Amino acid sequence: MFEEMTLEQLQIYWWVLIGILGAALVFLLFVQGGQSLIYTLGKEKKDRDMMLSCLAHRWELTFTTLVTFGGAFFASFPLFYATSFGGAYWAWIVLLFCFIIQAVSYSFKDSKHNLLGKGTYEAFLFINGIMAPLLIGVVVGSFFTGSSFILNSSNSVSWTSSLRGLELLFSISNLSLGLSILFLSRVLGNLYFINNISEEAFLKKAKKSLFINTGLLLVFFLYWLISLLFKDGFAISGESLIVVESNKYLHNLLEMPWNTSLLLAGVVLLLLGIGVNLLKKPSDKGIWISGLGSALIVFSVFMLAGLNNTSFYPSTSDLQSSLSIRNASSSQFTLMVMSYVSLLIPIVIAYIYYVFKVLTKKKVDLDNVEGHDY
Repeated sequence: MFEEMTLEQLQIYWWVLIGILGAALVFLLFVQGGQSLIYTLGKEKKDRDMMLSCLAHRWELTFTTLVTFGGAFFASFPLFYATSFGGAYWAWIVLLFCFIIQAVSYSFKDSKHNLLGKGTYEAFLFINGIMAPLLIGVVVGSFFTGSSFILNSSNSVSWTSSLRGLELLFSISNLSLGLSILFLSRVLGNLYFINNISEEAFLKKAKKSLFINTGLLLVFFLYWLISLLFKDGFAISGESLIVVESNKYLHNLLEMPWNTSLLLAGVVLLLLGIGVNLLKKPSDKGIWISGLGSALIVFSVFMLAGLNNTSFYPSTSDLQSSLSIRNASSSQFTLMVMSYVSLLIPIVIAYIYYVFKVLTKKKVDLDNVEGHDY
């Protein structure tokens, strides 16, 4: 089966898989979105306890998907990993630290040997809820704006910025996508709470928060998308020459109508899932409808970045050092062998879905939150 595929076909296959895993990861960021709301919706201790009880053990699904996504990216496009981690290591260290404090917080927040106090760990969860989606969005934003690196003939990376990746935070385009992912996670977090908490007073606050965060999401995402379509992009000319092309990502939308259809369908589903809860009584279908919509949007963004002869990791210091799925991938044999392993990915997704359904089978309220095992 995979033996008959060309190197180019295998590269596209793996980029599609990366897009699927990235889409699943962003959907599961509802955990981070929920954590970012603990001081907004959880001003009272009982509300915070309900929220964190609702999110208990769900963070493990996000972490599992993050590790799977990172492993797949490393195995299929190792030159991207070597370049990014070898140069922009401060951005990655901060991001990974955010996930470390999340795991530690859920493990020790209610421990008898908690020396820092429960409030400290709740603050750590809030930091993770804000910074993780923001930084993930900023890093993905650099797929379109580029990074300051140079690769020599042996693919050794030189990073031309002393900030080592933190300079990505100073790009308005990167920040707008980062804020889009942040507010998307908060929208999904609100929808998740509406799906899993039965307290009427809390649901009213969640619906108000959902409306506000939806507005902010639309502002930042539309700004990012519209500005992206009318900016210069990084295209592959001929076999490997990287050139700047005006309106490159608009051309990608027009030349890949299937991907444009997925993007539009994603936006419609996202807004439909939100509207179900804003215009009617709270519905447990909103998180699934909007979750599917958000996944389609993220998948479409990944396809815009890497397909149709596009550099997915452009260099602003040396244009010809830019990475694409052509020059950043593993060998044909490695991709072929890994493709058989990739057949296990549906099992991982099925496991995530099964655990998600089991953990959300019973709604959380004030009566059953006390004594819950986080």
